Amino acid sequence: MKLFDELRARGLVQDIMPGTEELFEKEQVTAYIGFDPTADSLHVGNLGSLMLLVYLQQHGHKPVALIGGATGMVGDPSGKSAERNLLDEETLQRNMEGVLKQFRKLLDFDHPQNPAIILNNYDWFKDFNTLDFLREVGKHLTINYMLAKDSVKNRIETGISFTEFSYQLIQGYDFYYQYKHHGVKVQMGGSDQWGNITAGAELIRRMAGGEAFAFTCPLMTKADGSKFGKSESGNVWLDAEKTSPFRFYQFWLNASDEDAAKLVKRFTLLPLDEIDALIKEHEQAPHERRLQKVLAKEVTVTVHGLDAWEHAVNASQILFKGNREDLMKLDKRALLEVLEGVPTHTLSRNSHGDSLDMVTFLSTETGILPSKSEATRSLKQNSISINNEKVGPDAVITAADLLNDEFILVQKGKRNKYLVVVE
Repeated sequence: MKLFDELRARGLVQDIMPGTEELFEKEQVTAYIGFDPTADSLHVGNLGSLMLLVYLQQHGHKPVALIGGATGMVGDPSGKSAERNLLDEETLQRNMEGVLKQFRKLLDFDHPQNPAIILNNYDWFKDFNTLDFLREVGKHLTINYMLAKDSVKNRIETGISFTEFSYQLIQGYDFYYQYKHHGVKVQMGGSDQWGNITAGAELIRRMAGGEAFAFTCPLMTKADGSKFGKSESGNVWLDAEKTSPFRFYQFWLNASDEDAAKLVKRFTLLPLDEIDALIKEHEQAPHERRLQKVLAKEVTVTVHGLDAWEHAVNASQILFKGNREDLMKLDKRALLEVLEGVPTHTLSRNSHGDSLDMVTFLSTETGILPSKSEATRSLKQNSISINNEKVGPDAVITAADLLNDEFILVQKGKRNKYLVVVE
Protein backbone atom coordinates (compact mmCIF):
# COMPACT_ATOMS: atom_id res chain seq x y z
CA MET A 1 0.00 0.00 0.00
CA LYS A 2 1.27 3.46 -0.88
CA LEU A 3 1.99 5.87 1.97
CA PHE A 4 -0.89 8.22 1.27
CA ASP A 5 -3.34 5.39 0.69
CA GLU A 6 -2.52 4.20 4.19
CA LEU A 7 -2.58 7.67 5.74
CA ARG A 8 -5.99 8.44 4.25
CA ALA A 9 -7.35 5.08 5.36
CA ARG A 10 -6.14 5.88 8.87
CA GLY A 11 -7.79 9.31 8.79
CA LEU A 12 -4.49 11.19 8.83
CA VAL A 13 -4.80 13.59 5.90
CA GLN A 14 -6.73 16.86 5.92
CA ASP A 15 -5.02 19.67 3.97
CA ILE A 16 -2.37 18.86 1.38
CA MET A 17 -0.31 21.00 -0.99
CA PRO A 18 -0.40 20.06 -4.67
CA GLY A 19 2.46 17.75 -5.65
CA THR A 20 3.06 16.39 -2.14
CA GLU A 21 1.73 12.92 -2.82
CA GLU A 22 3.66 12.65 -6.09
CA LEU A 23 6.91 13.65 -4.34
CA PHE A 24 6.62 10.74 -1.90
CA GLU A 25 6.02 8.33 -4.75
CA LYS A 26 9.13 9.26 -6.73
CA GLU A 27 11.84 9.61 -4.05
CA GLN A 28 12.86 9.08 -0.45
CA VAL A 29 11.57 12.20 1.31
CA THR A 30 12.88 13.90 4.43
CA ALA A 31 9.93 15.44 6.30
CA TYR A 32 9.51 17.05 9.70
CA ILE A 33 7.08 17.94 12.44
CA GLY A 34 7.83 20.55 15.09
CA PHE A 35 7.05 20.12 18.78
CA ASP A 36 7.34 23.05 21.17
CA PRO A 37 8.48 21.93 24.65
CA THR A 38 5.67 23.65 26.58
CA ALA A 39 5.75 20.83 29.17
CA ASP A 40 8.27 18.19 30.23
CA SER A 41 6.24 15.52 28.46
CA LEU A 42 4.19 15.11 25.32
CA HIS A 43 0.52 14.18 25.74
CA VAL A 44 -1.71 11.91 23.68
CA GLY A 45 -2.74 14.82 21.46
CA ASN A 46 0.92 15.17 20.41
CA LEU A 47 1.06 11.42 19.89
CA GLY A 48 -1.34 11.81 16.96
CA SER A 49 1.19 13.98 15.11
CA LEU A 50 4.13 11.85 16.20
CA MET A 51 2.51 8.77 14.66
CA LEU A 52 2.74 10.53 11.29
CA LEU A 53 6.52 10.35 11.61
CA VAL A 54 6.29 6.69 12.60
CA TYR A 55 4.22 5.77 9.51
CA LEU A 56 6.52 7.87 7.35
CA GLN A 57 9.56 5.93 8.54
CA GLN A 58 7.79 2.60 8.03
CA HIS A 59 7.33 3.52 4.37
CA GLY A 60 11.06 4.18 3.89
CA HIS A 61 11.15 7.97 4.31
CA LYS A 62 13.29 9.98 6.73
CA PRO A 63 11.46 11.54 9.69
CA VAL A 64 12.75 14.64 11.46
CA ALA A 65 11.45 15.51 14.93
CA LEU A 66 12.14 19.18 15.49
CA ILE A 67 12.10 20.36 19.06
CA GLY A 68 11.32 24.05 19.46
CA GLY A 69 14.01 25.22 21.84
CA ALA A 70 13.65 28.68 20.27
CA THR A 71 9.97 28.76 19.30
CA GLY A 72 9.09 27.48 22.75
CA MET A 73 10.33 30.82 24.06
CA VAL A 74 7.88 32.73 21.84
CA GLY A 75 4.52 30.97 21.92
CA ASP A 76 2.40 29.75 19.00
CA PRO A 77 -0.95 31.58 18.67
CA SER A 78 -2.47 28.74 16.60
CA GLY A 79 -5.58 27.43 18.30
CA LYS A 80 -5.08 29.76 21.28
CA SER A 81 -7.55 32.38 22.47
CA ALA A 82 -5.12 34.20 24.76
CA GLU A 83 -1.43 34.99 25.07
CA ARG A 84 0.65 32.09 26.31
CA ASN A 85 2.94 32.48 29.31
CA LEU A 86 6.58 32.57 28.29
CA LEU A 87 8.92 29.96 29.75
CA ASP A 88 12.38 30.59 31.19
CA GLU A 89 15.44 28.82 29.78
CA GLU A 90 15.79 26.44 32.74
CA THR A 91 12.21 25.23 32.37
CA LEU A 92 12.58 24.89 28.60
CA GLN A 93 15.73 22.80 29.02
CA ARG A 94 14.00 20.47 31.47
CA ASN A 95 11.02 20.19 29.14
CA MET A 96 13.21 19.41 26.14
CA GLU A 97 14.97 16.58 27.97
CA GLY A 98 11.63 14.98 28.79
CA VAL A 99 10.33 15.27 25.23
CA LEU A 100 13.54 13.91 23.70
CA LYS A 101 13.16 10.68 25.69
CA GLN A 102 9.74 10.15 24.16
CA PHE A 103 10.96 10.75 20.61
CA ARG A 104 13.52 7.99 21.13
CA LYS A 105 10.88 5.52 22.27
CA LEU A 106 8.81 5.83 19.11
CA LEU A 107 11.28 6.51 16.29
CA ASP A 108 14.21 4.43 15.05
CA PHE A 109 17.39 6.52 15.10
CA ASP A 110 19.64 3.61 14.06
CA HIS A 111 17.81 2.47 10.93
CA PRO A 112 20.38 1.66 8.21
CA GLN A 113 18.41 3.26 5.35
CA ASN A 114 16.26 6.00 6.87
CA PRO A 115 17.24 6.83 10.44
CA ALA A 116 15.16 9.41 12.26
CA ILE A 117 16.77 12.75 13.11
CA ILE A 118 16.25 15.11 16.05
CA LEU A 119 16.91 18.80 15.50
CA ASN A 120 16.56 21.80 17.83
CA ASN A 121 15.74 25.18 16.28
CA TYR A 122 17.59 26.95 19.08
CA ASP A 123 20.78 25.78 17.34
CA TRP A 124 20.20 28.14 14.39
CA PHE A 125 18.41 30.93 16.22
CA LYS A 126 20.78 31.43 19.18
CA ASP A 127 23.26 33.51 17.16
CA PHE A 128 20.72 35.13 14.80
CA ASN A 129 20.42 38.78 15.88
CA THR A 130 17.25 40.80 15.42
CA LEU A 131 18.51 43.11 12.68
CA ASP A 132 19.84 40.24 10.57
CA PHE A 133 16.58 38.32 10.99
CA LEU A 134 14.52 41.32 9.89
CA ARG A 135 16.78 41.99 6.89
CA GLU A 136 17.17 38.38 5.73
CA VAL A 137 13.78 36.90 6.60
CA GLY A 138 11.21 39.51 7.62
CA LYS A 139 11.27 41.36 4.31
CA HIS A 140 10.01 38.32 2.41
CA LEU A 141 6.50 38.14 3.90
CA THR A 142 4.13 41.08 3.81
CA ILE A 143 1.97 42.18 6.72
CA ASN A 144 -1.10 41.51 4.57
CA TYR A 145 0.04 37.92 3.99
CA MET A 146 0.63 37.34 7.70
CA LEU A 147 -2.66 38.95 8.78
CA ALA A 148 -4.59 36.65 6.47
CA LYS A 149 -3.60 33.56 8.48
CA ASP A 150 -6.41 32.16 10.62
CA SER A 151 -4.12 31.91 13.66
CA VAL A 152 -3.76 35.71 13.51
CA LYS A 153 -7.24 36.69 12.29
CA ASN A 154 -8.84 34.80 15.16
CA ARG A 155 -6.86 36.85 17.65
CA ILE A 156 -7.07 40.35 16.18
CA GLU A 157 -10.10 41.40 18.20
CA THR A 158 -8.98 39.90 21.52
CA GLY A 159 -5.38 41.02 21.02
CA ILE A 160 -2.13 39.43 19.90
CA SER A 161 1.38 40.54 20.82
CA PHE A 162 4.10 41.13 18.26
CA THR A 163 5.87 38.16 19.85
CA GLU A 164 3.14 35.71 18.92
CA PHE A 165 2.42 37.52 15.63
CA SER A 166 6.02 36.82 14.59
CA TYR A 167 5.68 33.10 15.32
CA GLN A 168 4.74 32.15 11.77
CA LEU A 169 7.83 33.95 10.47
CA ILE A 170 10.06 32.08 12.90
CA GLN A 171 8.47 28.70 12.17
CA GLY A 172 8.65 29.51 8.47
CA TYR A 173 12.38 30.08 8.81
CA ASP A 174 12.67 26.67 10.52
CA PHE A 175 11.33 25.07 7.35
CA TYR A 176 13.67 27.13 5.17
CA TYR A 177 16.74 26.29 7.31
CA GLN A 178 16.01 22.56 7.29
CA TYR A 179 15.30 22.67 3.55
CA LYS A 180 18.67 24.28 2.93
CA HIS A 181 20.84 22.35 5.41
CA HIS A 182 19.11 19.00 5.88
CA GLY A 183 17.24 18.40 2.64
CA VAL A 184 13.81 18.64 4.29
CA LYS A 185 11.16 19.11 1.61
CA VAL A 186 7.95 18.46 3.55
CA GLN A 187 6.47 19.79 6.78
CA MET A 188 3.59 18.04 8.54
CA GLY A 189 1.46 18.82 11.56
CA GLY A 190 -2.02 19.24 12.95
CA SER A 191 -4.56 21.13 10.87
CA ASP A 192 -4.24 24.20 13.12
CA GLN A 193 -0.67 24.55 11.83
CA TRP A 194 -1.60 24.99 8.17
CA GLY A 195 -1.00 28.75 8.18
CA ASN A 196 2.45 28.46 9.76
CA ILE A 197 3.41 25.59 7.47
CA THR A 198 2.42 27.36 4.25
CA ALA A 199 4.34 30.45 5.42
CA GLY A 200 7.44 28.26 5.51
CA ALA A 201 6.84 26.96 2.01
CA GLU A 202 6.44 30.56 0.83
CA LEU A 203 9.74 31.55 2.43
CA ILE A 204 11.51 28.67 0.70
CA ARG A 205 10.10 29.85 -2.63
CA ARG A 206 11.13 33.46 -2.06
CA MET A 207 14.47 32.98 -0.29
CA ALA A 208 15.81 29.91 -2.10
CA GLY A 209 13.76 29.70 -5.28
CA GLY A 210 12.85 26.20 -4.14
CA GLU A 211 9.68 24.18 -3.92
CA ALA A 212 8.47 22.75 -0.63
CA PHE A 213 5.43 20.68 0.26
CA ALA A 214 3.14 20.05 3.20
CA PHE A 215 0.13 18.26 4.56
CA THR A 216 -1.76 18.24 7.84
CA CYS A 217 -3.80 15.74 9.81
CA PRO A 218 -7.17 16.47 11.42
CA LEU A 219 -7.21 17.47 15.07
CA MET A 220 -8.70 14.72 17.17
CA THR A 221 -12.00 15.23 18.94
CA LYS A 222 -14.24 12.70 20.68
CA ALA A 223 -17.52 11.56 19.19
CA ASP A 224 -19.37 13.96 21.51
CA GLY A 225 -17.32 16.88 20.18
CA SER A 226 -15.21 17.30 23.32
CA LYS A 227 -11.44 17.73 23.19
CA PHE A 228 -9.44 14.54 22.80
CA GLY A 229 -6.55 13.79 25.12
CA LYS A 230 -8.01 14.81 28.46
CA SER A 231 -9.31 12.68 31.31
CA GLU A 232 -11.21 13.76 34.40
CA SER A 233 -7.88 14.59 36.04
CA GLY A 234 -6.49 16.60 33.09
CA ASN A 235 -4.10 15.85 30.22
CA VAL A 236 -3.15 12.25 29.51
CA TRP A 237 0.65 12.41 29.35
CA LEU A 238 3.17 10.02 27.79
CA ASP A 239 5.43 10.32 30.83
CA ALA A 240 4.71 7.49 33.28
CA GLU A 241 5.36 9.82 36.23
CA LYS A 242 2.67 12.27 35.08
CA THR A 243 0.10 9.70 33.95
CA SER A 244 0.68 6.20 35.30
CA PRO A 245 0.68 3.34 32.75
CA PHE A 246 -2.45 2.02 34.49
CA ARG A 247 -4.32 5.31 33.99
CA PHE A 248 -2.93 5.56 30.44
CA TYR A 249 -4.24 2.06 29.69
CA GLN A 250 -7.62 2.89 31.23
CA PHE A 251 -7.92 6.05 29.09
CA TRP A 252 -7.87 4.01 25.89
CA LEU A 253 -9.90 1.16 27.38
CA ASN A 254 -12.73 3.57 28.21
CA ALA A 255 -13.07 4.90 24.65
CA SER A 256 -16.54 4.74 23.12
CA ASP A 257 -17.13 2.29 20.27
CA GLU A 258 -17.21 5.14 17.74
CA ASP A 259 -14.01 6.70 19.05
CA ALA A 260 -12.19 3.37 19.37
CA ALA A 261 -12.80 2.55 15.69
CA LYS A 262 -11.02 5.80 14.74
CA LEU A 263 -8.30 5.69 17.39
CA VAL A 264 -7.17 2.15 16.58
CA LYS A 265 -6.42 3.31 13.02
CA ARG A 266 -4.63 6.48 14.03
CA PHE A 267 -2.65 5.40 17.07
CA THR A 268 -1.60 1.80 16.41
CA LEU A 269 0.68 0.05 13.96
CA LEU A 270 -1.77 -2.76 13.28
CA PRO A 271 -2.29 -3.47 9.55
CA LEU A 272 -5.50 -1.98 8.20
CA ASP A 273 -6.95 -5.35 7.14
CA GLU A 274 -6.52 -6.60 10.72
CA ILE A 275 -8.21 -3.46 12.02
CA ASP A 276 -11.16 -3.90 9.66
CA ALA A 277 -11.56 -7.51 10.80
CA LEU A 278 -11.30 -6.42 14.43
CA ILE A 279 -14.01 -3.78 14.01
CA LYS A 280 -16.37 -6.34 12.42
CA GLU A 281 -15.64 -8.79 15.23
CA HIS A 282 -16.34 -6.08 17.79
CA GLU A 283 -19.66 -5.22 16.15
CA GLN A 284 -20.81 -8.82 16.64
CA ALA A 285 -20.22 -8.65 20.41
CA PRO A 286 -19.67 -5.03 21.48
CA HIS A 287 -20.22 -5.89 25.15
CA GLU A 288 -16.89 -7.76 25.16
CA ARG A 289 -15.11 -4.49 24.23
CA ARG A 290 -12.48 -6.36 22.23
CA LEU A 291 -11.78 -3.28 20.10
CA GLN A 292 -11.00 -1.16 23.18
CA LYS A 293 -8.86 -3.91 24.70
CA VAL A 294 -6.71 -4.21 21.58
CA LEU A 295 -6.45 -0.42 21.24
CA ALA A 296 -5.40 -0.04 24.88
CA LYS A 297 -2.83 -2.82 24.58
CA GLU A 298 -1.24 -1.58 21.36
CA VAL A 299 -0.87 2.06 22.44
CA THR A 300 0.29 1.20 25.98
CA VAL A 301 2.93 -1.22 24.67
CA THR A 302 4.11 1.36 22.12
CA VAL A 303 4.50 4.13 24.70
CA HIS A 304 5.36 2.25 27.92
CA GLY A 305 6.41 -1.27 26.91
CA LEU A 306 5.02 -4.79 27.31
CA ASP A 307 5.73 -5.05 31.05
CA ALA A 308 3.77 -1.87 31.78
CA TRP A 309 0.80 -3.17 29.79
CA GLU A 310 0.84 -6.50 31.63
CA HIS A 311 0.99 -4.65 34.95
CA ALA A 312 -1.95 -2.45 33.92
CA VAL A 313 -4.04 -5.48 32.91
CA ASN A 314 -3.26 -7.30 36.16
CA ALA A 315 -4.04 -4.20 38.19
CA SER A 316 -7.35 -3.79 36.33
CA GLN A 317 -8.28 -7.38 37.10
CA ILE A 318 -7.49 -6.87 40.77
CA LEU A 319 -9.30 -3.55 41.04
CA PHE A 320 -12.47 -4.55 39.21
CA LYS A 321 -12.66 -8.33 39.59
CA GLY A 322 -10.12 -9.34 42.21
CA ASN A 323 -10.79 -10.43 45.77
CA ARG A 324 -9.53 -9.03 49.05
CA GLU A 325 -6.38 -11.17 48.99
CA ASP A 326 -5.44 -9.90 45.52
CA LEU A 327 -5.87 -6.30 46.67
CA MET A 328 -3.72 -6.91 49.75
CA LYS A 329 -0.84 -8.05 47.50
CA LEU A 330 -0.48 -4.67 45.78
CA ASP A 331 2.35 -2.54 47.15
CA LYS A 332 1.67 1.09 48.02
CA ARG A 333 2.82 2.54 44.70
CA ALA A 334 0.80 0.06 42.64
CA LEU A 335 -2.24 0.59 44.84
CA LEU A 336 -2.10 4.38 44.48
CA GLU A 337 -1.59 4.03 40.72
CA VAL A 338 -4.72 1.96 40.23
CA LEU A 339 -6.69 4.25 42.51
CA GLU A 340 -5.43 7.51 41.00
CA GLY A 341 -8.31 9.95 40.69
CA VAL A 342 -10.58 8.04 43.09
CA PRO A 343 -12.24 10.41 45.63
CA THR A 344 -10.27 10.39 48.88
CA HIS A 345 -11.53 10.61 52.46
CA THR A 346 -9.54 10.61 55.70
CA LEU A 347 -9.96 8.81 58.99
CA SER A 348 -8.05 9.42 62.23
CA ARG A 349 -6.29 6.28 63.41
CA ASN A 350 -6.25 7.22 67.10
CA SER A 351 -9.80 8.47 67.61
CA HIS A 352 -11.26 4.97 67.86
CA GLY A 353 -10.55 1.75 69.65
CA ASP A 354 -9.72 -1.54 68.00
CA SER A 355 -12.78 -1.40 65.74
CA LEU A 356 -15.35 0.95 64.24
CA ASP A 357 -18.88 0.00 63.25
CA MET A 358 -19.55 0.17 59.52
CA VAL A 359 -22.44 2.63 59.68
CA THR A 360 -20.39 5.20 61.59
CA PHE A 361 -17.37 4.60 59.38
CA LEU A 362 -19.33 5.29 56.17
CA SER A 363 -21.22 8.32 57.45
CA THR A 364 -19.97 10.28 60.45
CA GLU A 365 -16.26 9.45 60.24
CA THR A 366 -15.53 9.57 56.50
CA GLY A 367 -18.55 11.31 54.97
CA ILE A 368 -18.68 8.82 52.10
CA LEU A 369 -22.43 8.58 52.71
CA PRO A 370 -24.39 11.62 53.92
CA SER A 371 -26.11 10.06 56.93
CA LYS A 372 -26.30 6.99 59.14
CA SER A 373 -29.72 6.12 57.71
CA GLU A 374 -28.30 6.21 54.16
CA ALA A 375 -25.35 4.07 55.26
CA THR A 376 -27.67 1.56 56.94
CA ARG A 377 -29.92 1.39 53.87
CA SER A 378 -26.97 0.83 51.50
CA LEU A 379 -25.51 -1.87 53.73
CA LYS A 380 -28.87 -3.68 53.94
CA GLN A 381 -29.15 -3.49 50.13
CA ASN A 382 -25.78 -5.28 49.90
CA SER A 383 -24.32 -2.45 47.80
CA ILE A 384 -21.21 -1.72 49.92
CA SER A 385 -17.86 -3.46 49.52
CA ILE A 386 -14.76 -3.03 51.65
CA ASN A 387 -11.54 -4.01 49.89
CA ASN A 388 -13.57 -5.83 47.21
CA GLU A 389 -15.68 -7.83 49.69
CA LYS A 390 -19.39 -7.23 50.34
CA VAL A 391 -20.26 -6.20 53.89
CA GLY A 392 -23.51 -5.87 55.85
CA PRO A 393 -24.77 -3.47 58.54
CA ASP A 394 -23.23 -5.54 61.36
CA ALA A 395 -19.69 -5.41 59.94
CA VAL A 396 -16.86 -3.49 61.61
CA ILE A 397 -13.63 -1.90 60.45
CA THR A 398 -10.44 -3.12 62.16
CA ALA A 399 -6.69 -2.81 61.62
CA ALA A 400 -6.86 -6.02 59.56
CA ASP A 401 -8.75 -4.07 56.87
CA LEU A 402 -5.87 -1.65 56.21
CA LEU A 403 -4.13 -1.99 52.86
CA ASN A 404 -0.41 -1.26 53.29
CA ASP A 405 -1.30 -0.30 56.87
CA GLU A 406 -2.97 2.97 55.80
CA PHE A 407 -5.69 2.57 53.16
CA ILE A 408 -9.21 1.17 52.88
CA LEU A 409 -11.01 0.80 49.54
CA VAL A 410 -14.75 1.40 49.71
CA GLN A 411 -17.12 0.72 46.83
CA LYS A 412 -20.81 1.60 46.54
CA GLY A 413 -22.61 -0.14 43.72
CA LYS A 414 -20.70 -1.11 40.60
CA ARG A 415 -18.85 2.11 39.82
CA ASN A 416 -18.44 4.38 42.85
CA LYS A 417 -15.08 3.83 44.53
CA TYR A 418 -13.60 5.77 47.45
CA LEU A 419 -10.18 5.61 49.06
CA VAL A 420 -9.99 6.12 52.80
CA VAL A 421 -6.60 7.24 54.09
CA VAL A 422 -6.11 6.37 57.73
CA GLU A 423 -3.93 9.05 59.29
